[in-house]
Amino acid sequence: MKLKGNVKNKIKRAVKLFIPDHKTFASVSVLAPNQLLEGRTALVTGGTSGIGYSIAKAFLQAGASVVITGRSTEKAVSMAENLMHDITNGCKAYGMAMDNTKPLDFEAKLDEVSELLGKKNIDILVNNAGVQGAQFGIATEQEYDAVMDTNLKGTFFLSQAVAHRMVKNNVQGNILNICSSSSLRPAANAYTLSKVALKELTAGLAKVLISKGIVVNGLAPGPTATPMLHRDGTGDISCPHNPLGRFALPEEIASMAVILCSGLGRTIVGSVVYMTGGAGILTYEDVKYEF
Repeated sequence: MKLKGNVKNKIKRAVKLFIPDHKTFASVSVLAPNQLLEGRTALVTGGTSGIGYSIAKAFLQAGASVVITGRSTEKAVSMAENLMHDITNGCKAYGMAMDNTKPLDFEAKLDEVSELLGKKNIDILVNNAGVQGAQFGIATEQEYDAVMDTNLKGTFFLSQAVAHRMVKNNVQGNILNICSSSSLRPAANAYTLSKVALKELTAGLAKVLISKGIVVNGLAPGPTATPMLHRDGTGDISCPHNPLGRFALPEEIASMAVILCSGLGRTIVGSVVYMTGGAGILTYEDVKYEF
C-alpha cells in the first residue's frame, strides 16, 4: 500500500518522538555527606527499594538515624543492613514490616519504631509507600481499594498518628509526602486519583500543623528509574516521552528530600516540589509548542 506524503511525515514524527536515537547514561549531582539532619530520626515507608531506599540512604549520610518499612520483615531488615555499608557517622538504619493498609496497627508499629530508635521520638515522616493500578474500565473493587488504601488512606492515618506524637513530645518535625507528576493529569486510574488527593492532603496537613511547628511538604517525581518503572536492567535511562529525555534517578529525588526536611527547607510550607523532567507540561499534540 502506498502512503501519502503527509501520512509518511506523521509516522516519521511519531517514530522520532517515541523511539530514542541514542542511549542516556546520566552523571548527576547529588549531595555529599553532610550534617543537615544531624541527630534527627526518620521513618520512611516503602523504604526497601527505589525512591524510599535512596531517601533513607541520603538521610543517613546527612546525619539522621532511619527506620525503613516494607511488607516483609526479612527484606526490610536486610535492606537496612545494606544501607549501613560505608556509613561512618554513627547513624543507624533499622528495618521492620508495616502494612500501610492497616491503620489499626499504626500505634503499635510506632511504638516498635521508638524501641528501634532507642526510645527516641520520630521527627521526620516520609510517606513513600505506594502501588499502581486500577485503570478505569477494567478495574476491580479489590484493585481500587488496594491502591487507595495504600497510597492515601494509609498516608492520612499514619500522618495523623505521627503528628499526635510530635505535638505530645514537642517535636518540631517534618512530614514529607511522595507525590507524583501524575497529579497534574486527568485521573483515569486509582493511582493518579490517589496522587491528586495526596497533593491536596499535603496542603491541608500543612495548614493544620504549621502552628504546631510541624512542616509538611510534598515531593513529586516524574518518570524515575526505579524497579516500579524501569525494569530492563541495562543502565540506559533514556525516556523519550519526557521533555528531559531521560528518567530521573532516585538519588536526585533523595537529595531534594534532605533539603526539604532540613533547616534549609523550613520556610517551604505546604508546597509540592515537582521534579518531573518536564512531565508536568506534557499536553496532547493539538497545539504546537515550538521555539
